[in-house]
Amino acid sequence: MRRVLLLLAAASALAGCGSRDPLRPRSAEETPVRPAMAAAAPTTQELLTPPPIARPERQDEGLSRSEERKDDPFDLPPTR
Repeated sequence: MRRVLLLLAAASALAGCGSRDPLRPRSAEETPVRPAMAAAAPTTQELLTPPPIARPERQDEGLSRSEERKDDPFDLPPTR
């Protein structure tokens, strides 16, 4: 019973660690460095937003055209 209470207390302590405040740099010195060819340094929200290539669209059809399979010499029936 003691272990269950200890585990429950540890779980509730860990659950309370989350923060819901928006992310922001600690000081002006720690802001992201401006890229060489960019007009301005990216904001925190811009850095946290994934680019479109990070989440590609799903393709439902795996084959673009139907083709006959070539004969496979290693496609043998099971021996036993």
